Amino acid sequence: MLRIIIWIIFIFGGGILGYKIDSYLFIDIHNNITFHIISSLFGIVILFLVIKVSKNTGRTLAKYGRKGQLERMQTNVLVNQGVYGYMRHPMHLGLLLFPIGVAFFIASPSFILIIAPLEILLMLFMIKFIEEPEAINKFGDEYLNYKKQVPWFCFKTNCLRELLKDIPKNDDKKGNGL
Repeated sequence: MLRIIIWIIFIFGGGILGYKIDSYLFIDIHNNITFHIISSLFGIVILFLVIKVSKNTGRTLAKYGRKGQLERMQTNVLVNQGVYGYMRHPMHLGLLLFPIGVAFFIASPSFILIIAPLEILLMLFMIKFIEEPEAINKFGDEYLNYKKQVPWFCFKTNCLRELLKDIPKNDDKKGNGL
């Protein structure tokens, strides 16, 4: 729940702060309709990618990360199949694009140039100091071995292709799907 609150603060706080800063620092571009149209279209593309990556990685976790009855969005098996074989945090890679996508969508230069990069750095900090230790506590040596073999993120063509590949919905009748 705390992570959801942080995301809401990132997006709404970043948007509001960006709008305020834009009205002082970027007044010319802030009032430029062409910039707003182009920026918003670019933002839509980025947000589409965020949704696709989140959907695909969530489905991969649902398919391979659950044994037995668990609460929704919980895993109890370390997933190293699919894109998780290329990078440890593919869902986070998609989510790192979320602030940038929103920043472009609302066409806020200060959100694009200042706030979103700071939010991304904070998210990377959270991955390093919250997510990774939680995974080590949960999966122990299995995760430590996985961590040695698989990088945080991977930008190779085959990895990005795997990241964007459509993953069919898990039709598990026991309610284990995400």
